[in-house]
Amino acid sequence: MILDKDIAKKTAELLLQINAIKLQPSQPFSWASGWKSPIYCDNRITLSFPEVRTFLRQQLAKQVVAAYGKPDVIAGVATGAIAIGALVAEELNIPFVYVRPEAKKHGRKNQIEGFLDTNKSVVVVEDLISTGGSSLKAVDALNAHGVNVKGMIALFTYGFDVASENFKNANVILHTLSNYDNLIEQAAETNYISAEEINTLKEWRTNPSEWNTIC
Repeated sequence: MILDKDIAKKTAELLLQINAIKLQPSQPFSWASGWKSPIYCDNRITLSFPEVRTFLRQQLAKQVVAAYGKPDVIAGVATGAIAIGALVAEELNIPFVYVRPEAKKHGRKNQIEGFLDTNKSVVVVEDLISTGGSSLKAVDALNAHGVNVKGMIALFTYGFDVASENFKNANVILHTLSNYDNLIEQAAETNYISAEEINTLKEWRTNPSEWNTIC
């Protein structure tokens, strides 16, 4: 769910400007899943641009409070949202932890890194939502720890139906600063890509696992 349309468009504009999001309908990327994609999102790049980083930190913190109230703790999902989550926690002046995909095999064998008491309210921060699978595993780990996960906020989502279904089934509320629809709208308004490329991007989103294009 998008809380602020203007912020969603501004976020999309900034991600495009710094090439955190790259659109290449004619030269599709290969995802780790094997999917071919005309878009690639790497929100870690935002950390290298102080003005963008500050904007995202402030807006994520603002929307966390607007959507869920001020939580006791912010939890980032490893690895992409560790730094972003820490920035949000700093803005809100509250503790931060991060959640690994699985427990370490050595040492203290932690899955949740940092001090996290039980019965605390937690908002999870993500950088990117695709299917939502890895993000929801982090929520499962936090629930197993005995905290109250109020919801999740992410920088960007592709808006796949499978992700919506996964979050619905897990009973987890998701808010994002921006999404695929706002990205397409911003790219069209600024002539970032052609009308034909926009159609390709729209077609891909309807069936990403089967989509392919002739380069």
